[in-house]
Amino acid sequence: MANILDYLRWRGDISLAQSPFNDVDNLILARLSYIKFDGIVPGIGDQMGIELGKAVSILCDPDPANPYAVHFTPLSDDDKALLALLEESERFSKMILTGYVNDFDPDAEKQFSALTVLPGDSTAYVAFRGTDNTIVGWKEDFNMSFTTPVPAQTESVRHLTRIAGMLDLPLRVGGHSKGGNLAVYSSSFCPEQVQKKILCVYNNDGPGLDQNTISKDGYQRVKDRILTFVPQSSIVGMMLEHEEDYMIVHSTQSGMAQHDPYSWEVLRCDFVTDGHLTDGSRFIDKTLKGWVAQVDAEKRKFFIDTLYEIVSSTDAKTVREFSASWGKNALTFARAYKNMDEETRNILREVIAALIRIARENLPLPNLPTKK
Repeated sequence: MANILDYLRWRGDISLAQSPFNDVDNLILARLSYIKFDGIVPGIGDQMGIELGKAVSILCDPDPANPYAVHFTPLSDDDKALLALLEESERFSKMILTGYVNDFDPDAEKQFSALTVLPGDSTAYVAFRGTDNTIVGWKEDFNMSFTTPVPAQTESVRHLTRIAGMLDLPLRVGGHSKGGNLAVYSSSFCPEQVQKKILCVYNNDGPGLDQNTISKDGYQRVKDRILTFVPQSSIVGMMLEHEEDYMIVHSTQSGMAQHDPYSWEVLRCDFVTDGHLTDGSRFIDKTLKGWVAQVDAEKRKFFIDTLYEIVSSTDAKTVREFSASWGKNALTFARAYKNMDEETRNILREVIAALIRIARENLPLPNLPTKK
């Protein structure tokens, strides 16, 4: 089955003049925003930019004296292949990268990064990075279940407004995972004059917004320009609320692995679509929405903050580090629970019990045989 890497092999030599910007191009640029271009791509306020191909060449130069390559750790082997294909691609290599920001603040529980791409068709694509592998990044995602805005959402509005002021161009705004949420949030709450410059907002399997937020005028003004894509067993993308329509893309993976954009099936310059969400996706969607509706925000905050405090006590900085020492960390959780005061334990038990109860209520009924 073909994916975005195959798309680049097939159509990487076709210019935007020959084939206009499409949904698959959007996913590629959203994924590109995960690459750490610190020191290579100019930031906001710098009128200069750098060609995508040149930025990749600098980043991946194996010369031991190259300080960028020494610190470059791609999230996956697919990212290495993506960069190599982009560097060779006539369609992408001459695109200009600018407006790069990478702001990581553990104290503020903020993980925010963005990249602006000038494709060469007299538009700009503002890409917001999704959740990285850091514990802080995932904590900020969970914070969305009880508060709006989180720091990254506030920063996304400021960032999009500054980019719009820097570039007198029509804008596409997009991202994957939390980056998709930031694309929608920033487009909803930037000034009206900036909203008028927005051509399209791409949410690639990113969480929605809470009901109060999507009722606001800002969201209502842009909702018809939002394109949301989710795989058939979406978990992340079905969190919170979506008033906009969404397209179901076929993923070659299963479960949580469908969140990986490299698993999304592509045919020519379009996604391969699926007819409906799976029962599993609908089950998780109903369960999480039920949990948010039935457990008040203060208890959700207390639950998530307590778990984060325990995870932070393990000294793991990334999800990968935490998973690598799962046995030891499980003991840390057990000791922390034992040492909690009774009130804290009661709240945790209440929140977990509510989640289990709601999950049971939403379990799909088995298909019973009919009597003949």
